[in-house]
Amino acid sequence: MKIIRTKDYGEMSRRAAGILAAQVILKPDSVLGLATGSTPEGLYRELAEMYERGELDFSDIHTVNLDEYRGISTDNDQSYRFFMQKHLFSKVNIRPECTFVPNGEEADAEKACAAHEAVIKKLGGIDIQLLGIGNNGHIGFNEPGTEFVNETHCVALTESTIAANARFFASVSEVPKEAYTMGIGTIMRAKKILLVANGEQKAEALYRTCCGPVTPEVPASVLQLHPNVTVVADEAALSKMV
Repeated sequence: MKIIRTKDYGEMSRRAAGILAAQVILKPDSVLGLATGSTPEGLYRELAEMYERGELDFSDIHTVNLDEYRGISTDNDQSYRFFMQKHLFSKVNIRPECTFVPNGEEADAEKACAAHEAVIKKLGGIDIQLLGIGNNGHIGFNEPGTEFVNETHCVALTESTIAANARFFASVSEVPKEAYTMGIGTIMRAKKILLVANGEQKAEALYRTCCGPVTPEVPASVLQLHPNVTVVADEAALSKMV
């Protein structure tokens, strides 16, 4: 596991964007595994600016997202499809038919999850998977538990995750209670993994991810077993690391 320490959020975003940009340049038909949330917003902004300067071409890129709320429409401004369209897809020359997000509008959970796994397999797997990390060590919506779930599945969100996401909705009652998410096995099958983190609130989870035992109680700790992981984090997020 390679750890890149940055001064602040801005530098974290630039360094992480540089890693994704290198993937796009070196393999123009890459499959990018993408994440949502506040942490990667700066990274996506950097990629869009690189594209505007003529430094990147997304015309042959495919993307596969980690997760999506269950029971939410794609035009809902809190859906992850909407997030990706707003922060990246609408700002670069990626083909819409080459962007894949779990179908939150599919009520049949088994069908929705199987379809997402089928897309990943058809594309030949993910070349690089971008991850954020939750305060409790979750990646995607893989919450702390007693086992590592293999493939894309439907999860009931924990109270802490619902509370953390409530700031994006009018009230906590509007926050979806379930989501479709790539499983730990799906994530671990990516050829490379890029984890980004910022802020002191992520320090404990990041420390346990990198230095603690591998346990489903800290889902991100499984990344210790992956052969090619890069962590890009600011000083605050790495404050518990020696």
